Amino acid sequence: MTFFINIFSFIVISLPIAFLSVANAQDSTATFNVAGVCGMCKSRIEKAAGADGLKKAAWDAGSQSLTLTFDFDSYDVEAAKQRILAVGHDVEGRQADPIAYKKLPACCHYHDEKNVHKTGGYDDHDHPVTGVIMQENNRGELNPIESANIHWLEDTSVNTRSDASGVFKIDHQSHFKQLVISYTGFRSDTLTINDPQEIVVVTAKENVLAEVTISARRSSNYISALSPTRLEVLTGQELFKAACCDLSESFETNASVDVVSSDAVTGSKQIQMLGLSGIYTQLTVENLPGPRGLATPLGLNSISGTWIESIQIGKGIGSVVNGFENIAGQINVELKKPETSEKLFFNAYGNNMGRSDINLNLSQRFNERWSGSLLLHDNFMYNKSMNFSDNGFRDIPVGNLFSGVNRWKYEDGKGFILQFGVKFLSDNRTGGQTDFDPETDKLTENRYGLGFDIDRYEAFAKIGYVFPQNTQRSIGLQLSGTSYNQKSYFGLRTYDAEQQNAYANLIYQDIIGTVVHKYRTGLSMQYDRYDERYIGERFERTEIVPGGFFEYTFSPSDKFDAVVGIRGDYNNLYGWFATPRAHLRYQPIQGTTFRLSGGRGQRTANIFAENTAALASARVVRIAAANTAENAYGLKPEIAWNTGISFDQSFRLFHREASFSTEFFRNDFINQVVVDYENPRELAFYNLEGESYSNSLQTELRFIPLPHFETRLAYRFFDVKTTYGDELLRKPLVARHRGFVNLGYNTHSGGWHFDYTLNITGQKRLPSTASNPTAYQMPEYSNAYVTMNAQISKTIGKVRPIDLYIGGENLTNFFQQNPVLAADQPFSEFFDTSMLWGPLTGRMFYAGIRFSID
Repeated sequence: MTFFINIFSFIVISLPIAFLSVANAQDSTATFNVAGVCGMCKSRIEKAAGADGLKKAAWDAGSQSLTLTFDFDSYDVEAAKQRILAVGHDVEGRQADPIAYKKLPACCHYHDEKNVHKTGGYDDHDHPVTGVIMQENNRGELNPIESANIHWLEDTSVNTRSDASGVFKIDHQSHFKQLVISYTGFRSDTLTINDPQEIVVVTAKENVLAEVTISARRSSNYISALSPTRLEVLTGQELFKAACCDLSESFETNASVDVVSSDAVTGSKQIQMLGLSGIYTQLTVENLPGPRGLATPLGLNSISGTWIESIQIGKGIGSVVNGFENIAGQINVELKKPETSEKLFFNAYGNNMGRSDINLNLSQRFNERWSGSLLLHDNFMYNKSMNFSDNGFRDIPVGNLFSGVNRWKYEDGKGFILQFGVKFLSDNRTGGQTDFDPETDKLTENRYGLGFDIDRYEAFAKIGYVFPQNTQRSIGLQLSGTSYNQKSYFGLRTYDAEQQNAYANLIYQDIIGTVVHKYRTGLSMQYDRYDERYIGERFERTEIVPGGFFEYTFSPSDKFDAVVGIRGDYNNLYGWFATPRAHLRYQPIQGTTFRLSGGRGQRTANIFAENTAALASARVVRIAAANTAENAYGLKPEIAWNTGISFDQSFRLFHREASFSTEFFRNDFINQVVVDYENPRELAFYNLEGESYSNSLQTELRFIPLPHFETRLAYRFFDVKTTYGDELLRKPLVARHRGFVNLGYNTHSGGWHFDYTLNITGQKRLPSTASNPTAYQMPEYSNAYVTMNAQISKTIGKVRPIDLYIGGENLTNFFQQNPVLAADQPFSEFFDTSMLWGPLTGRMFYAGIRFSID
């Protein structure tokens, strides 16, 4: 009942999307001849026919006919014919624009009798198979892919590459059935060739295999081959390999990002990347600010996994266009788009620990211009007695989190695009001792308890215009505003906080002469107002940061890119600062890619929100600043330089596509707000005096030992040190060594998917507890441990498929035995929940169902 009440409440306060269906007018049809030869022609013809009132356009190469289904009152068939003639295709004997025809790719020249699509006429099977490989850009234009690799699975010596027009021809024998098409940035897959005389058409978008006319599936996790930055993309298919109820669980099958619990009682989680805390990784949602500032500790729980279309993980310093806060990397989350996502998507999940999730996505394309969607997520945690370590404290707070997104998109077809919407989150949770009752025990010494009451509202808009006369020229404006309110308590301590944020980013991009020289420039503004109250002490500040940026890209060929940029910003608390950044990509030969990056980042620390363990412990908070009312807690901004180098190599192993990569990144802090846990009686915050750096090394091997069986192996080494007081020490709670294995297998036609992930975590240094009583002391280093996750899913049905999935996490059942120090004396000076180095909970099993209606 709570779920439906929440849905009703959200719909009332959000932009209405009640009219998800529109009464259909009487449909009319028209069929006429249009000349063409290939899949590129089909896409071009159908796109040119598009206009208000058109319901469907279908062009058939065999009959050379186009069939239109449309609203008779609003659609003009004759105007559609004129648009098709204008893009280069003959219509009913009328000759197309000759200039437009000449500009068509060679494989689309339907008047050319030597066109590869017109050759053939063989009666047997021992003849060449022909095809074309194309890539669709963000404007919907199709461009050929040159030098894609094509070979027969039955005999890899019979192989070829696509030419400059994306066309290929490969010899065929009667027993050849399986054709493999691969390209850097794609994962190869098997295409079943039933009719060798049929043209094989492969269409790709954003370097992801998106549609194949025979049979294929795109890579669920890949490194973008053409991006100057090292960009790893997790698609929706990758997220389905685990339960992925929210963003914090979306990285379970990924080697680059760790998500760990911040402490032993609050349930908050944080990202770790390159050996650094997630506060140094910029989290964005469609390149707008994601949960940040006070929303950081519980922000990962606020984004549902079922909302996500893809996740882009950029390691190292990012682009100046996205702001100055990026230091270790950027994680950008792309949500499902209303114009392309399912009309209805439903997911229900439950596990044996008392958690259940319900997700509902609704979307509708109303006409050629308008589309909208409503994304809802409700999470329940109701097991008050879950306590694996048997220390009397709930491992996870109980309560309810409800969040939603209502978004709209308008596109006029002439270059103008508008996207806007609202987001809402309500999070109410209670934790602490298993028998804690907030009605009688809140803020008393009867029993230890904690509670959160959080509301977050956001409005956003993205406005863009692409100049029709020059599609390389565009201007865009990104806007967002957020209001965050938190009321919370931890034992006898209270922490209430509010944050208002406003963000604007104006971006103009164009070329200088040719596409070899491109640039982006613009202005930005970031506004934050904070009001925090911790145990009666108040910390207020207003931070306003206007700035500007310029970024130049030099791309003389597909083998080389150089991107250099600089930002200049003025912080009203700290003054002027600059953040220069540069990226290089070099591909000396096909399949070999080197990248080099470097730059500077700056951010302001939010010491309470980013260190919830300080709140849920008896540690005394000490801020080593002359005047905490100045600046941000009286502390300096955090400034660091990041440099990185990476190498990616694709090759063939077991006659299939494989890749090997290695990367090294280093962060050097000019200043850092040191978070010092070395004295077990206090938590100290002070400006860095000395060295602080991190070195991160990762190697990864990806290969396919058997058809439809994908394997990923990775090893990571972290060397992270900071000066605490006057001593340079390893950063606590960060493992130097980590191992990773991910195995994925699907039965291709049977609908079964099997996924397995193993993580090996090495020892971690623990802050000193030597001054504690013996019973409350911990060793100098933690144990190494191994965790395993697995999931099996089955797809039932073809017209309206239903996915059933079951899985388990932490199958080794390893969990930290003493996550809370002095659990038996929670109001003593020795009580500490910050010493969490391993899993908090043991073996967990779950099951779920998801289905969609297109």
